[in-house]
Amino acid sequence: MQNTSKPQRVDIDLGDRSYPIWVGTALLQAPSTFAQLPKASAALVVTNETVAPLYADSLVANLRTQYEQVHMVVLPDGEAYKTWQTLNLIFDALLAHQCDRKTVLFALGGGVVGDMTGFAAASYMRGVPFVQVPTTLLSQVDSSVGGKTGINHPLGKNMVGAFYQPQLVVCDLSTLSTLPQRELSAGLAEVIKYGPIAAPAFLDWIESHIDALMQRDTDALAYAVKRSCEIKAWVVGQDERESGLRAILNFGHTFGHAIEAGMGYGAWLHGEAVGCGMVMAARLSLALGHIEPRYFERLLQLIAKAGLPTVAPVLDRHDNAARYLDLMRVDKKAEAGDIRFVLIHGQGNATLGRADDALVRQVIDQSCQ
Repeated sequence: MQNTSKPQRVDIDLGDRSYPIWVGTALLQAPSTFAQLPKASAALVVTNETVAPLYADSLVANLRTQYEQVHMVVLPDGEAYKTWQTLNLIFDALLAHQCDRKTVLFALGGGVVGDMTGFAAASYMRGVPFVQVPTTLLSQVDSSVGGKTGINHPLGKNMVGAFYQPQLVVCDLSTLSTLPQRELSAGLAEVIKYGPIAAPAFLDWIESHIDALMQRDTDALAYAVKRSCEIKAWVVGQDERESGLRAILNFGHTFGHAIEAGMGYGAWLHGEAVGCGMVMAARLSLALGHIEPRYFERLLQLIAKAGLPTVAPVLDRHDNAARYLDLMRVDKKAEAGDIRFVLIHGQGNATLGRADDALVRQVIDQSCQ
Protein backbone atom coordinates (compact mmCIF):
# COMPACT_ATOMS: atom_id res chain seq x y z
CA MET A 1 0.00 0.00 0.00
CA GLN A 2 1.01 3.61 -0.40
CA ASN A 3 2.00 6.48 1.86
CA THR A 4 -1.04 8.75 2.04
CA SER A 5 0.96 11.74 3.32
CA LYS A 6 1.94 12.58 -0.26
CA PRO A 7 -0.71 12.89 -2.99
CA GLN A 8 -0.58 10.20 -5.66
CA ARG A 9 -1.15 11.00 -9.33
CA VAL A 10 -2.87 8.91 -12.00
CA ASP A 11 -2.98 10.20 -15.59
CA ILE A 12 -5.72 9.64 -18.14
CA ASP A 13 -4.09 9.64 -21.59
CA LEU A 14 -6.51 11.08 -24.13
CA GLY A 15 -4.23 13.28 -26.24
CA ASP A 16 -5.22 16.92 -25.93
CA ARG A 17 -8.01 15.91 -23.50
CA SER A 18 -5.65 14.21 -21.04
CA TYR A 19 -5.85 15.12 -17.38
CA PRO A 20 -4.53 14.07 -13.96
CA ILE A 21 -6.34 12.41 -11.07
CA TRP A 22 -4.97 13.31 -7.64
CA VAL A 23 -5.51 10.94 -4.70
CA GLY A 24 -4.62 12.08 -1.18
CA THR A 25 -5.78 13.73 2.02
CA ALA A 26 -6.59 17.42 2.72
CA LEU A 27 -6.52 18.25 -1.00
CA LEU A 28 -9.53 20.60 -0.87
CA GLN A 29 -7.62 23.07 1.31
CA ALA A 30 -4.27 22.93 -0.53
CA PRO A 31 -3.79 25.92 -2.92
CA SER A 32 -1.53 23.78 -5.14
CA THR A 33 -4.40 21.38 -5.90
CA PHE A 34 -6.09 23.77 -8.37
CA ALA A 35 -3.14 25.97 -9.35
CA GLN A 36 -2.69 24.53 -12.85
CA LEU A 37 -6.28 25.05 -14.04
CA PRO A 38 -7.11 27.39 -16.96
CA LYS A 39 -7.24 31.06 -16.01
CA ALA A 40 -10.71 32.51 -15.56
CA SER A 41 -12.39 35.31 -13.67
CA ALA A 42 -15.17 33.15 -12.23
CA ALA A 43 -15.89 29.70 -10.88
CA LEU A 44 -19.17 27.97 -10.06
CA VAL A 45 -19.24 25.30 -7.36
CA VAL A 46 -22.08 22.81 -7.85
CA THR A 47 -22.86 20.75 -4.77
CA ASN A 48 -25.86 19.36 -2.87
CA GLU A 49 -27.68 19.88 0.40
CA THR A 50 -25.75 17.12 2.18
CA VAL A 51 -22.22 17.95 1.05
CA ALA A 52 -22.44 21.77 1.11
CA PRO A 53 -22.42 22.15 4.93
CA LEU A 54 -19.44 19.80 5.19
CA TYR A 55 -17.01 20.85 2.48
CA ALA A 56 -18.25 23.82 0.43
CA ASP A 57 -16.65 26.48 2.66
CA SER A 58 -13.20 24.86 2.41
CA LEU A 59 -13.37 24.59 -1.37
CA VAL A 60 -14.79 28.09 -1.89
CA ALA A 61 -12.14 29.64 0.38
CA ASN A 62 -9.40 27.91 -1.60
CA LEU A 63 -10.86 28.92 -4.96
CA ARG A 64 -11.14 32.56 -3.91
CA THR A 65 -7.33 32.75 -3.96
CA GLN A 66 -7.49 32.01 -7.69
CA TYR A 67 -10.80 33.43 -8.98
CA GLU A 68 -12.26 36.92 -8.62
CA GLN A 69 -15.76 35.51 -8.25
CA VAL A 70 -16.77 32.16 -6.82
CA HIS A 71 -20.48 31.33 -7.11
CA MET A 72 -22.29 28.32 -5.73
CA VAL A 73 -25.48 26.40 -6.49
CA VAL A 74 -26.81 23.82 -4.03
CA LEU A 75 -28.91 21.01 -5.51
CA PRO A 76 -31.28 18.61 -3.77
CA ASP A 77 -29.55 15.36 -2.86
CA GLY A 78 -30.30 11.97 -4.39
CA GLU A 79 -30.61 9.95 -7.58
CA ALA A 80 -34.28 10.93 -7.81
CA TYR A 81 -33.15 14.50 -8.62
CA LYS A 82 -30.90 13.59 -11.53
CA THR A 83 -33.37 15.23 -13.91
CA TRP A 84 -33.85 18.03 -16.44
CA GLN A 85 -35.45 20.17 -13.74
CA THR A 86 -32.44 19.93 -11.44
CA LEU A 87 -30.01 20.34 -14.32
CA ASN A 88 -31.71 23.64 -15.15
CA LEU A 89 -30.80 24.96 -11.71
CA ILE A 90 -27.16 24.89 -12.83
CA PHE A 91 -27.96 26.72 -16.06
CA ASP A 92 -30.05 29.23 -14.08
CA ALA A 93 -27.04 29.99 -11.86
CA LEU A 94 -24.64 30.29 -14.81
CA LEU A 95 -26.92 32.71 -16.62
CA ALA A 96 -27.90 34.70 -13.53
CA HIS A 97 -24.21 35.35 -12.80
CA GLN A 98 -23.48 36.12 -16.47
CA CYS A 99 -20.84 33.41 -16.60
CA ASP A 100 -18.77 33.29 -19.77
CA ARG A 101 -17.26 30.33 -21.61
CA LYS A 102 -14.08 30.43 -19.49
CA THR A 103 -15.97 29.97 -16.24
CA VAL A 104 -14.82 26.79 -14.49
CA LEU A 105 -17.44 24.50 -12.94
CA PHE A 106 -16.50 22.45 -9.87
CA ALA A 107 -18.55 19.34 -9.09
CA LEU A 108 -18.38 18.89 -5.32
CA GLY A 109 -20.30 15.76 -4.36
CA GLY A 110 -21.07 12.23 -5.42
CA GLY A 111 -21.86 10.72 -8.79
CA VAL A 112 -25.15 12.54 -9.29
CA VAL A 113 -23.53 15.95 -8.79
CA GLY A 114 -20.59 14.97 -10.98
CA ASP A 115 -22.72 13.64 -13.83
CA MET A 116 -25.01 16.67 -13.89
CA THR A 117 -22.21 19.23 -13.54
CA GLY A 118 -20.32 17.57 -16.38
CA PHE A 119 -23.41 17.57 -18.58
CA ALA A 120 -24.02 21.24 -17.78
CA ALA A 121 -20.39 22.03 -18.60
CA ALA A 122 -20.65 20.15 -21.90
CA SER A 123 -23.79 22.06 -22.84
CA TYR A 124 -23.34 25.61 -21.53
CA MET A 125 -22.09 27.81 -24.39
CA ARG A 126 -21.29 24.47 -26.10
CA GLY A 127 -18.60 23.64 -23.60
CA VAL A 128 -16.90 25.18 -20.57
CA PRO A 129 -14.15 23.64 -18.39
CA PHE A 130 -15.06 21.66 -15.31
CA VAL A 131 -13.37 19.86 -12.43
CA GLN A 132 -14.50 16.76 -10.58
CA VAL A 133 -14.17 16.91 -6.78
CA PRO A 134 -15.82 13.60 -5.80
CA THR A 135 -16.75 13.15 -2.12
CA THR A 136 -18.05 9.57 -2.15
CA LEU A 137 -16.07 6.38 -2.63
CA LEU A 138 -18.22 5.42 -5.62
CA SER A 139 -17.58 8.69 -7.43
CA GLN A 140 -13.86 8.63 -6.62
CA VAL A 141 -13.30 5.16 -8.06
CA ASP A 142 -15.73 5.32 -10.98
CA SER A 143 -18.14 8.06 -12.02
CA SER A 144 -15.78 11.05 -11.75
CA VAL A 145 -13.27 9.44 -14.11
CA GLY A 146 -13.71 9.01 -17.85
CA GLY A 147 -16.00 11.81 -18.99
CA LYS A 148 -19.43 10.17 -18.90
CA THR A 149 -21.98 12.84 -18.01
CA GLY A 150 -25.77 12.92 -18.08
CA ILE A 151 -29.13 12.66 -16.39
CA ASN A 152 -31.76 9.96 -15.96
CA HIS A 153 -35.01 9.53 -17.84
CA PRO A 154 -37.97 7.81 -16.16
CA LEU A 155 -37.62 4.97 -18.68
CA GLY A 156 -33.85 4.53 -18.40
CA LYS A 157 -30.80 5.50 -16.36
CA ASN A 158 -28.23 7.88 -17.88
CA MET A 159 -29.99 7.81 -21.23
CA VAL A 160 -29.49 11.55 -21.86
CA GLY A 161 -25.93 12.86 -21.72
CA ALA A 162 -22.59 13.45 -23.38
CA PHE A 163 -18.97 12.34 -23.28
CA TYR A 164 -17.10 15.34 -21.86
CA GLN A 165 -13.79 15.12 -20.04
CA PRO A 166 -12.93 17.17 -16.94
CA GLN A 167 -9.76 19.23 -16.59
CA LEU A 168 -8.87 17.56 -13.32
CA VAL A 169 -10.17 15.00 -10.80
CA VAL A 170 -9.43 15.57 -7.09
CA CYS A 171 -10.05 12.56 -4.84
CA ASP A 172 -9.70 13.91 -1.32
CA LEU A 173 -9.80 10.86 0.94
CA SER A 174 -10.60 13.08 3.92
CA THR A 175 -14.16 13.49 2.62
CA LEU A 176 -14.78 9.76 3.08
CA SER A 177 -14.71 10.18 6.88
CA THR A 178 -18.25 11.61 6.85
CA LEU A 179 -19.66 9.05 4.40
CA PRO A 180 -22.53 6.95 5.78
CA GLN A 181 -21.66 3.25 5.99
CA ARG A 182 -24.30 2.41 3.39
CA GLU A 183 -22.64 4.82 0.93
CA LEU A 184 -19.22 3.32 1.68
CA SER A 185 -20.54 -0.15 0.82
CA ALA A 186 -22.09 1.23 -2.35
CA GLY A 187 -18.68 2.54 -3.40
CA LEU A 188 -17.05 -0.81 -2.72
CA ALA A 189 -19.27 -2.35 -5.40
CA GLU A 190 -17.46 -0.29 -8.03
CA VAL A 191 -14.09 -1.19 -6.48
CA ILE A 192 -14.88 -4.92 -6.50
CA LYS A 193 -15.98 -4.90 -10.15
CA TYR A 194 -12.46 -4.13 -11.39
CA GLY A 195 -11.19 -7.49 -10.13
CA PRO A 196 -13.30 -9.93 -12.14
CA ILE A 197 -13.23 -7.86 -15.33
CA ALA A 198 -9.54 -6.93 -15.52
CA ALA A 199 -7.37 -7.47 -12.44
CA PRO A 200 -7.29 -10.84 -10.63
CA ALA A 201 -4.48 -9.68 -8.33
CA PHE A 202 -6.56 -6.67 -7.28
CA LEU A 203 -9.47 -8.99 -6.46
CA ASP A 204 -7.11 -10.99 -4.23
CA TRP A 205 -6.06 -7.75 -2.53
CA ILE A 206 -9.66 -6.63 -1.97
CA GLU A 207 -10.53 -9.99 -0.40
CA SER A 208 -7.63 -9.75 2.04
CA HIS A 209 -8.35 -6.10 2.90
CA ILE A 210 -12.16 -6.01 2.90
CA ASP A 211 -12.29 -5.58 6.68
CA ALA A 212 -9.83 -2.67 6.56
CA LEU A 213 -11.84 -1.06 3.78
CA MET A 214 -15.09 -1.43 5.72
CA GLN A 215 -13.35 0.17 8.73
CA ARG A 216 -12.11 3.09 6.55
CA ASP A 217 -8.42 2.44 6.98
CA THR A 218 -6.86 5.38 5.14
CA ASP A 219 -4.01 3.43 3.57
CA ALA A 220 -6.37 0.72 2.34
CA LEU A 221 -8.79 3.29 0.89
CA ALA A 222 -5.93 5.18 -0.75
CA TYR A 223 -4.70 2.05 -2.52
CA ALA A 224 -8.22 1.00 -3.53
CA VAL A 225 -9.00 4.42 -5.02
CA LYS A 226 -5.66 4.75 -6.82
CA ARG A 227 -5.71 1.21 -8.24
CA SER A 228 -9.33 1.56 -9.35
CA CYS A 229 -8.50 4.83 -11.12
CA GLU A 230 -5.46 3.23 -12.78
CA ILE A 231 -7.56 0.40 -14.18
CA LYS A 232 -10.30 2.73 -15.37
CA ALA A 233 -7.73 5.12 -16.88
CA TRP A 234 -6.21 2.21 -18.81
CA VAL A 235 -9.60 1.17 -20.19
CA VAL A 236 -10.80 4.70 -21.02
CA GLY A 237 -7.47 5.53 -22.68
CA GLN A 238 -8.14 2.72 -25.17
CA ASP A 239 -11.87 3.29 -25.68
CA GLU A 240 -13.05 6.75 -24.63
CA ARG A 241 -16.53 6.53 -26.15
CA GLU A 242 -17.41 2.94 -25.28
CA SER A 243 -17.26 1.50 -28.77
CA GLY A 244 -15.81 -1.74 -27.43
CA LEU A 245 -13.54 -2.42 -24.47
CA ARG A 246 -14.94 0.27 -22.17
CA ALA A 247 -18.25 -1.56 -21.99
CA ILE A 248 -16.65 -4.09 -19.62
CA LEU A 249 -16.74 -1.36 -16.94
CA ASN A 250 -20.52 -1.93 -16.91
CA PHE A 251 -20.20 -5.34 -15.29
CA GLY A 252 -23.35 -5.73 -13.19
CA HIS A 253 -24.86 -2.52 -14.54
CA THR A 254 -27.35 -3.98 -17.02
CA PHE A 255 -29.15 -5.82 -14.23
CA GLY A 256 -28.38 -3.01 -11.79
CA HIS A 257 -29.90 -0.27 -13.92
CA ALA A 258 -33.05 -2.36 -14.30
CA ILE A 259 -33.27 -2.63 -10.51
CA GLU A 260 -32.89 1.14 -10.12
CA ALA A 261 -35.46 2.00 -12.78
CA GLY A 262 -37.89 -0.70 -11.68
CA MET A 263 -37.80 0.21 -7.99
CA GLY A 264 -37.68 3.96 -8.56
CA TYR A 265 -34.45 5.95 -8.52
CA GLY A 266 -33.14 6.31 -5.00
CA ALA A 267 -34.86 3.27 -3.45
CA TRP A 268 -31.53 1.46 -3.70
CA LEU A 269 -28.23 3.30 -4.04
CA HIS A 270 -26.52 2.89 -7.41
CA GLY A 271 -23.73 0.82 -5.87
CA GLU A 272 -26.21 -1.45 -4.12
CA ALA A 273 -27.94 -2.14 -7.43
CA VAL A 274 -24.58 -2.74 -9.11
CA GLY A 275 -23.48 -5.10 -6.34
CA CYS A 276 -26.61 -7.20 -6.75
CA GLY A 277 -26.31 -6.83 -10.53
CA MET A 278 -22.79 -8.31 -10.39
CA VAL A 279 -24.20 -11.36 -8.60
CA MET A 280 -26.79 -11.72 -11.37
CA ALA A 281 -24.23 -11.21 -14.16
CA ALA A 282 -21.88 -13.72 -12.53
CA ARG A 283 -24.76 -16.20 -12.19
CA LEU A 284 -25.48 -15.75 -15.92
CA SER A 285 -21.78 -16.28 -16.69
CA LEU A 286 -21.91 -19.45 -14.61
CA ALA A 287 -25.04 -20.69 -16.42
CA LEU A 288 -23.26 -20.14 -19.76
CA GLY A 289 -20.29 -22.18 -18.56
CA HIS A 290 -17.84 -19.26 -18.56
CA ILE A 291 -16.84 -19.51 -14.88
CA GLU A 292 -16.62 -22.25 -12.26
CA PRO A 293 -19.14 -22.53 -9.39
CA ARG A 294 -16.28 -21.90 -6.96
CA TYR A 295 -15.49 -18.55 -8.54
CA PHE A 296 -19.15 -17.53 -8.46
CA GLU A 297 -19.33 -18.33 -4.74
CA ARG A 298 -16.13 -16.36 -4.17
CA LEU A 299 -17.64 -13.24 -5.76
CA LEU A 300 -20.95 -13.75 -3.94
CA GLN A 301 -19.20 -13.94 -0.55
CA LEU A 302 -17.06 -10.85 -1.21
CA ILE A 303 -20.06 -8.77 -2.31
CA ALA A 304 -21.91 -9.84 0.84
CA LYS A 305 -18.90 -8.99 3.03
CA ALA A 306 -18.92 -5.50 1.52
CA GLY A 307 -22.40 -5.01 2.96
CA LEU A 308 -24.16 -5.16 -0.39
CA PRO A 309 -27.44 -6.92 -1.28
CA THR A 310 -27.07 -10.26 -3.03
CA VAL A 311 -30.77 -11.12 -3.46
CA ALA A 312 -32.50 -9.20 -6.25
CA PRO A 313 -35.79 -7.38 -5.64
CA VAL A 314 -39.07 -8.48 -7.21
CA LEU A 315 -40.13 -5.72 -9.63
CA ASP A 316 -43.42 -7.26 -10.77
CA ARG A 317 -45.42 -9.89 -8.88
CA HIS A 318 -47.19 -11.08 -12.04
CA ASP A 319 -44.19 -11.58 -14.36
CA ASN A 320 -41.03 -10.41 -12.65
CA ALA A 321 -38.62 -11.69 -15.30
CA ALA A 322 -40.55 -9.96 -18.08
CA ARG A 323 -40.30 -6.67 -16.21
CA TYR A 324 -36.53 -7.05 -15.88
CA LEU A 325 -36.19 -7.93 -19.56
CA ASP A 326 -38.26 -4.92 -20.65
CA LEU A 327 -36.15 -2.57 -18.54
CA MET A 328 -32.88 -4.09 -19.74
CA ARG A 329 -33.86 -3.55 -23.35
CA VAL A 330 -33.81 0.20 -22.59
CA ASP A 331 -30.07 0.04 -21.97
CA LYS A 332 -27.28 1.83 -23.82
CA LYS A 333 -25.59 -1.49 -24.59
CA ALA A 334 -28.72 -2.99 -26.17
CA GLU A 335 -28.68 -3.36 -29.96
CA ALA A 336 -31.86 -3.71 -32.02
CA GLY A 337 -33.72 -4.84 -28.92
CA ASP A 338 -31.12 -7.48 -28.05
CA ILE A 339 -29.76 -7.19 -24.53
CA ARG A 340 -25.98 -7.36 -24.27
CA PHE A 341 -24.49 -8.39 -20.95
CA VAL A 342 -20.99 -7.98 -19.55
CA LEU A 343 -20.02 -11.58 -18.91
CA ILE A 344 -16.98 -12.94 -17.06
CA HIS A 345 -14.82 -15.47 -18.90
CA GLY A 346 -12.54 -16.98 -16.29
CA GLN A 347 -10.72 -14.68 -13.87
CA GLY A 348 -9.92 -11.10 -14.90
CA ASN A 349 -11.49 -11.30 -18.33
CA ALA A 350 -14.85 -9.92 -19.46
CA THR A 351 -16.65 -9.50 -22.75
CA LEU A 352 -19.99 -8.31 -24.08
CA GLY A 353 -22.33 -11.15 -24.93
CA ARG A 354 -25.92 -12.22 -25.43
CA ALA A 355 -28.06 -14.88 -23.80
CA ASP A 356 -31.40 -16.48 -24.59
CA ASP A 357 -34.33 -14.86 -22.82
CA ALA A 358 -35.24 -18.24 -21.30
CA LEU A 359 -31.84 -18.52 -19.63
CA VAL A 360 -31.95 -14.90 -18.45
CA ARG A 361 -35.40 -15.54 -16.98
CA GLN A 362 -33.99 -18.51 -15.10
CA VAL A 363 -31.15 -16.40 -13.72
CA ILE A 364 -33.57 -13.66 -12.63
CA ASP A 365 -35.83 -16.18 -10.88
CA GLN A 366 -32.85 -17.72 -9.05
CA SER A 367 -31.50 -14.29 -8.08
CA CYS A 368 -34.80 -13.15 -6.55
CA GLN A 369 -35.14 -16.15 -4.21
